[in-house]
Parts: sequence; C-alpha cells; structure tokens
Amino acid sequence: MEQIPLLDVIHLKKTYPVSAGLLSKAPLRLKAVDDVSFSLDKGTTFGLVGESGCGKTTLARLMLNLEEPDAGEVMFNGRNIFALKGTLLRDFRRQVQIIFQDPYSSLNPRKKVGSIIGEPLRIHRMLPVSGIPARVRELMDLVGLQPDQINRYPHEFSSGQRQRIGIARALSLNPRVIIADEPVSALDVSIQAQIINLLQDLQKRMNLTFLFISHDLRVVRYISHRVMVMYLGKILETAPSEELYHHPRHPYTEALLSAAPVPDPCANKQRIILTGDPPSPLNPPSGCIFSSRCPIMQPDTCLEQHPPLEEKSPRHFAACYLR
Repeated sequence: MEQIPLLDVIHLKKTYPVSAGLLSKAPLRLKAVDDVSFSLDKGTTFGLVGESGCGKTTLARLMLNLEEPDAGEVMFNGRNIFALKGTLLRDFRRQVQIIFQDPYSSLNPRKKVGSIIGEPLRIHRMLPVSGIPARVRELMDLVGLQPDQINRYPHEFSSGQRQRIGIARALSLNPRVIIADEPVSALDVSIQAQIINLLQDLQKRMNLTFLFISHDLRVVRYISHRVMVMYLGKILETAPSEELYHHPRHPYTEALLSAAPVPDPCANKQRIILTGDPPSPLNPPSGCIFSSRCPIMQPDTCLEQHPPLEEKSPRHFAACYLR
C-alpha cells in the first residue's frame, strides 16, 4: 500500500551572506541548502545522512519554520508553512516538534523536570494548569522515567535520562512529525540502542513520523525506512534503506558505507579512500559538486553541470552521470 506524504519539501534553497573582506564589493553567498526536494510518509522514519556542514541542520530548521528560505516550499497538510500566520502557525508548531542533539544544553538547568516537560502545555494552553502535573507524569512514564522524579533538576539525571526528558517534552503536544537532530550522537553506544528502541516503540504506539538526522550510518540503517544522502547542500542519493545499503549508486554513498565499522573482525571489507580535501561551500566545484573527490570522475562528462537526481531503479534516485 502506497504511503501518503504528510510533509513535502519542494525545491528548498537557503543561502547565507559571508563577508569576503574589506575590499570586497559584495558578500559571498554560502549555499547551505540547494534545491532539495523530498517527502515524509506518514508513520515512517526518513533518515538524513551526510558529513558535518552538508546542510542537515539548516534543512531541519527550515522544516520547522525557524528559518526563511530563499526559494521553495514546505507543504504540511496541503499548506505552505512559510505562509502560515496566527492560529494556523500555532497549530503547525504543535504538530511538528524537535528532539535536540545535546540532551543537556537543550534543558534549562534552573527548572525542574516537571516544569520543562509541562512548559509546552502551558504555552499552547492544551490543559488547565491543574491537569498539567498528571500529564507530565504520564509522559515521564511513557519514555521510561520514574514519575516521582518530577521535582528533580536536569543535572540529577544521566545523559540518557536527559534525552528521555527531551523526548517527553517533544511528545507533550501530541505531534504528528518529530525532527530528531542527531539525538543519540552525544550518548554512549549502549544508551544509543535504548533511545533508538524507545523511538521505534513510540512510533508504533503513536503513529509518529520521524525525520532522523545523523552521521552514524549504522543507526540510520537500523531505524529508517528510507534514507537520503546530502553533500554540500544537495541530495546525491535517496532510496529505501536496505536498497541503499546493499546497492548504493552514487560514489559518495559507496565511500560513506565503506567507512562504516563492521562488527565482524573477519569480514573482508574494502575501504574507499577519497582523495583531496572537501571543497569550500563558498566555492564549490564546477559541474558535479562531488567531482573534486570522485574516484570515477570523467572531465568531459562531470565538469559541465551538476547531474539531476534521476531514478536509477524503482524508488532509487541518484545524481550521477556515470551510474
């Protein structure tokens, strides 16, 4: 059965001015997100991977309407989120929430856990004030925290418990979409598994839709139904999770997968070493943006124009002339 897209990103672009020095007449433009399009299907997890600086977090901020794009749209329930105002914007804020990367700095150290988790309920007036403590205890139990810890401060919890607090806060308004921006990268491996399993369990129980951002390919494979690979603000490949991991079509995806650790010490795995330094986003290569590091680059083919994202096999898209 075909999934119904809940949120559509359409040709989204975002640049930032960067000073080029005192003698420069005009500022340079850094392309953080460059013509990105994809859809989130209801009740699924969409994995987003790429190196630091590729535009993952900027894309997340655009999808939360925390940044204004230079061009493009984000459609949610048939409406462009950048045109929403008043009640419609508040409704969008309730339905799309975020889990932050750092489970400590995202929590106010001066507030108790009950106040942190209950704050969205007070701001959006979802419940009468008298009913908020009971709802907070319910949320704490839902994410695996003891409800009697409601009056403790964030520093009294472990890093994994603090991330559970962040998850409870994100769930407090009964959202439909949760953007998880590297939610386990700051945690120990054993705690990562607990949080990932918790997110999967919550997805099944509440029919949540996740955008899961990470640079850890193992975690993304485990949790995601579909995966998208970004590089210098552009999409290079997107496919169902197992299809992408077993049959990557873009050289950059192949290099990323070859660098991922394998738990079997006897496995014969060939590492793909990319030559050259990553290019500056202020001065990307001509033609294909990956051409300066690509092991199969052909000058007469790859240096003229960046390749379009084409369907190479059913539901498997890649931006490469040679594949």
